[in-house]
Amino acid sequence: MVMIGKILGESSRKTSFFWKITGKNNGLILFLIMLCPVFMNSQSGPDFNILTDRAFQKLYQNPEDCIRYSQSLLISEKNIEHKTILRKIISWAYAMQGNYVEAVNTSNQKEDENQEGKQSRFVTMFGNFNLADQYQNLGLFEQSRNIIAGILADQDLLNSKNLKERMTLSKLYQLQAINDGVSKKYEEALKNFDISDQYLDYDNEENKITRQENTIFRALYLMRANRREESKKLLDEVIHEIENQGDYAFLAAFAYEALSRYYFSKEDYHTAIHYLEKGFAKIENLPYNDLKLIFYELFTENYLALNNGEKYSHYNNLYSDLKNKLDSSRKEGIQYIVKLLEIYHKKNIEYQKQNKSIQVKIIVSITLFLILGTMVCFYYEQTKGKDLRKQFTFFKGQRERDISASIAHEESLIKVNKTSEKDQAKVSKEKETEILEKLKEWELTDNYLNKNMSISILSAETGINTKYLSEVINNNKGKNFNGYINELRINHIAYLLRTDPAYLNYKVSYLAEYTGFSSHGAFTNVFKSITGMSPNHYIQEIIKNKKS
Repeated sequence: MVMIGKILGESSRKTSFFWKITGKNNGLILFLIMLCPVFMNSQSGPDFNILTDRAFQKLYQNPEDCIRYSQSLLISEKNIEHKTILRKIISWAYAMQGNYVEAVNTSNQKEDENQEGKQSRFVTMFGNFNLADQYQNLGLFEQSRNIIAGILADQDLLNSKNLKERMTLSKLYQLQAINDGVSKKYEEALKNFDISDQYLDYDNEENKITRQENTIFRALYLMRANRREESKKLLDEVIHEIENQGDYAFLAAFAYEALSRYYFSKEDYHTAIHYLEKGFAKIENLPYNDLKLIFYELFTENYLALNNGEKYSHYNNLYSDLKNKLDSSRKEGIQYIVKLLEIYHKKNIEYQKQNKSIQVKIIVSITLFLILGTMVCFYYEQTKGKDLRKQFTFFKGQRERDISASIAHEESLIKVNKTSEKDQAKVSKEKETEILEKLKEWELTDNYLNKNMSISILSAETGINTKYLSEVINNNKGKNFNGYINELRINHIAYLLRTDPAYLNYKVSYLAEYTGFSSHGAFTNVFKSITGMSPNHYIQEIIKNKKS
């Protein structure tokens, strides 16, 4: 969910050495005391690991306190690695509040160009991790998966002994496990959580929190894989540990929310609500809006199953209002990160163009220098005979043709690039197959339930050009984009109605909202056009078949 790298400390040997020296010479003591501020200012802070560990703890206690505290550290920090880590902590705090635009903006702030050119392996790795994390927060799971797979392909990095890199690797495996869970690959997700734990070999609060987070996620995926009793055992253990270790409101709420799902799956709705209330009390007065949305949804489902209309209506209104707010923020976040990537892409293209231009200028300059040098030599040697003059003329002609050929070659490259761009307008068979595979993977994420789903959002989530998407969907799905999304939504809710008895008790208006439709009427019309019967008729048929 959230993460941060670790850090650097001063060797204790320096301290003992200092006292040994000062014990022998009082004059030297005064000199070293005067020198101490200079020495301290030249360091980035020997206790930076302790400070960031504290910032990470605040992330799970109150995101607003975390932002204030981390920003106070960031103001005086000079070390690039430390600044990168602090910005990421602040970004996580904004994401927990549901402020995705500020989360993306904060974590993508860059140093000046001179500093960027001296990036360490950790900063490069952490930057890629940050992008994968942002994609996941915004629901762009496939892009997140691809970035992580690229990082984890570096065997040298996987064997790193560097504490910061190992902690980042732990978070990368955690992110990939969540991506696996979204795609319903629960066994792969469980394996990646195990690997994530293996990198948590440094004893600090951040690692303890990450390990507990992994345990809660592991329990959720065991539950979804129908291993409910294993899930319950893990949750009981981690809740006991969290309650005893300190004031981590977010973790406690997350664990109780997971436990409520266990009781909901056993149709023990009263106990499920008990644990929801216990978990929600931990964060009720804190701005963990992303987690609050999940609580509102679960309250709604449980009270609906108990036919408590008053409570259902109350929590459904809270859920709808907050969901609209967060969906709007997430959509702005996607647009913002796409804009950032476009700016980066344009800069890269401009750099390549400038690089080509420089290469051409270098070639021309070298050629002219050779010509000039040759002219000097020939003038110097002209007294040796007319034959040398003829050679000079010939040589000059050859060089001029070389220049023309070089310029012509550059122009031909530009033409080829333009031609290739035009050719991309046609979708090849191989490209079409690739797009269909990506759509198949995307369908497993259930992102089509997003009320704001559009072809531009689908393009951002899959990394496929909107024109290609439209063409492939029309040609292979037999319908336009809206028809394709609506069919996925109806098939999804029809499956839940058949397999999960709780959904048979829900009102049609809730089913419509859950599946992303703008109104009860729109849902009913689309449902009937696809299944041949209204939602109410479909539900009655299922109930009748279960009784018979």
